[in-house]
Amino acid sequence: MTDECHGFLGALAPDHRTRLLTFSHETALPAGTRIFEEDGEAHRFWILRTGRVALDVHTPGRGTDVVETLGSGELLGWSWLFEPYRWHLGAQVLHATRAYEFDAHEVRAAIEEDPAFGLAVTRCVASVAIGRRLKASRMRLLDLYGPPGARAAPGGGPR
Repeated sequence: MTDECHGFLGALAPDHRTRLLTFSHETALPAGTRIFEEDGEAHRFWILRTGRVALDVHTPGRGTDVVETLGSGELLGWSWLFEPYRWHLGAQVLHATRAYEFDAHEVRAAIEEDPAFGLAVTRCVASVAIGRRLKASRMRLLDLYGPPGARAAPGGGPR
């Protein structure tokens, strides 16, 4: 199975997947690269082909905590789709990563121009990225900040 047929891209119909990929170029991100910072301008996004990227949050007095790790086939960045187009988390490359990189302005223009394409991409971002990512972030934050010895249960409550 190619990387175009699983993960985020696999959730799109073939014609929408092909159209989305026309807005991309391949990029390599070395380990240790800081891709974006919390509250920075979200003007690009990526679909990971290989490697690992950590999503993190900065907590005053505590430092930076990883809330989720992304890998092959996953969407890196969804803040580009929703105003005010600012990152909610930071991202750093853990292992050398190859990815499709997209210019958010171009993709948003295509979404506005073609409602069927726009609905497909928006639904995919919402279901594949936002819903799952928010749940994973919530679970990780419960693990980090919950009472000592308590871990989050799969349904979101304490165990």
